[in-house]
Formats: sequence, structure tokens, C-alpha cells
Amino acid sequence: TGGITLGEAIRSPQFIILMATNFFCCATHSGPIFHTVSYAITCGIAPIAAVTIYSLEGLAGLGGRLVFGVAGDKFGAKRVLVTGLLIQALGALAYYFAHSLGEFYMVAALFGFTYAGVMPLYSVLVRENFPLAMLGTIIGGTAMAGGLGMAVSPMLGGWIYDSTGSYGWLYLGSFGMGLGAMAIALTFRPFPEERLKAMHA
Repeated sequence: TGGITLGEAIRSPQFIILMATNFFCCATHSGPIFHTVSYAITCGIAPIAAVTIYSLEGLAGLGGRLVFGVAGDKFGAKRVLVTGLLIQALGALAYYFAHSLGEFYMVAALFGFTYAGVMPLYSVLVRENFPLAMLGTIIGGTAMAGGLGMAVSPMLGGWIYDSTGSYGWLYLGSFGMGLGAMAIALTFRPFPEERLKAMHA
């Protein structure tokens, strides 16, 4: 395993930070993904038009994966991930202020482009910092954390709406979690260079 055991890898700050970042990243976007159509309907948008907001998010994400991937190769995965997490947080906040279909479309294009775009960067950071022999385990662990984030936020969003009669705090909370994901990602530091060389030898 090139200078590091699996046990050392899963206890390392690098792995824990990637898991925590992915958890909060996915918690940031999953609530808005799940509830924005319902939110748009409460704003007076017809259901058939409201569902196209999610469709636009998905289409924008196709381009986001490519653009963020290219940017990550050129400028570094961590730098682009941190930038993307900030944009994602601002996108979640922007939904709070959206009320017309046109406003929802503008936010959806930005939000979908960004939340899809940042996802491949986690795998890049794993590949750069862990041995090939354990990539499946490390990527699986970070993906599991992301899946937990995806599960928690929509449930909280539903509870918020049932408790307050509004989706406002969902988007404000998503904004806060997005800033948290960015702050956690900023703390990521690669393994020392000599250890990285041993891992990838």
C-alpha cells in the first residue's frame, strides 16, 4: 500500500476532512434539489413549469462536471473545490430570494452547474493523496458521507416547512452548511511530499 496502511488512511486528517466536506457539501444541495419544485409552487408557479426548474439544474450540471474538471486539472482540485463550494452556498442562498420563474431559472442554472461540477474533484483529491490499492475504499467512504448528507437535508427541509409553513430556513440553513463545507475544505492539507512519493512509488 505504498507507505501507509488502510487503517492509517481512514484515521488520517486527510480522509476525515474529505468525508466531512462531502457530507456538508451534499447536505447543502440535497435540500434545495428535493424541495425547490414545491417551493416554486408555493410562490405561485404552475406545477408543470416548476418541474422544469429541476430539469434545468440537471442540464446545467452536465456542463459543470466538464468545466470544473478541466479547471481542477489546470488550477488544482482543492482550489477549484473551495471556490465551487462557495458558489454552491451562494446559489442555495439565492433561492431564498427567487420568486418568479425567470429568477428560479437563473439560480437553477448556477446551482446545478456548481453542485454537479464539484463532485468529481473529490475523486481527484483522493487519487492525489492515497495509494491506488485503496482508492475504492477511500472513495467509498467519502461517498458514504455524501450519501448521509443527501439523506439528512431533505428530511430537515420537510420538518422546517411543516414547522414554519415556509421553506425560507431551508435555504438559509443550506447556505450555512455550504459555508461550513468550504471552511472544512480549506483545512485540507496533502500528506508530506516524501510520503506521497512512497505511496505512489
